[in-house]
Amino acid sequence: MVAADRKKYISELLEKNGSVRVSELSQMFNISEVTVRNYLTDMESMGLLTRTHGGAISSYKPYCSMNFNQRLETNHYAKDQIGKKIAEMIEPNDTIMLNSGTTTLLAFRHFPKDYNLNIVTNSIAIALEASINSNFNVILVGGSINTKYQYTYGSDAVAQLKNYHADKLVLSVDGIDLKSGFSTYYNKEASIDKVMLEQSDICLVAADETKFRRNAFTKVCDIDKSDYIITDCELIPDEASHLFDLGINIINA
Repeated sequence: MVAADRKKYISELLEKNGSVRVSELSQMFNISEVTVRNYLTDMESMGLLTRTHGGAISSYKPYCSMNFNQRLETNHYAKDQIGKKIAEMIEPNDTIMLNSGTTTLLAFRHFPKDYNLNIVTNSIAIALEASINSNFNVILVGGSINTKYQYTYGSDAVAQLKNYHADKLVLSVDGIDLKSGFSTYYNKEASIDKVMLEQSDICLVAADETKFRRNAFTKVCDIDKSDYIITDCELIPDEASHLFDLGINIINA
């Protein structure tokens, strides 16, 4: 078993049990405790766990209670690499919808500044940054405001979105499960995401490793509604095969 497979198995144990012990992992994998600690340090830097004395605990559950800036710093490098790859898929004169989320914000920051683009979003953070560039025509959909996560939502936002058509949607999600589909913690955000999907030609799902094999509170859509999944991880063979059969392109950042 190679290091990547061991780390995936550690992630699965954390998801199931909530914690792991260095000594137990050492015996399980027949490797030194020093090597196990190195694995845990690497995984902590990716935001996958929190180190404790003698082991680690899952850091995924507390993620849903973080504010926007805390989320932005969690697993920042992976999200930023995903954002760079998404930006490479943007073309001049595109109309792009972006839902709220830290990965979509980081993706936007890599959009070519000299392109003429239409930006349609419910993310207040994205709208504020986009408005600085005169090449971008920015539309922030109106409605109620979630101040903790800096997005708009509600019936007014949904109605306004239905007036627009986009070439591409950059969609950030909290969970990806082959059976359950794409999901989010927030039901108010889910209704926005669903309309954005309906109004866009191509869906680019931005998801780091922590989002896979997760089922968050509210379903957004089935897996086959996406065209691309841009991620920082190598999928397990069964996942990759299933997504390939559905015609979904996996792009590694």
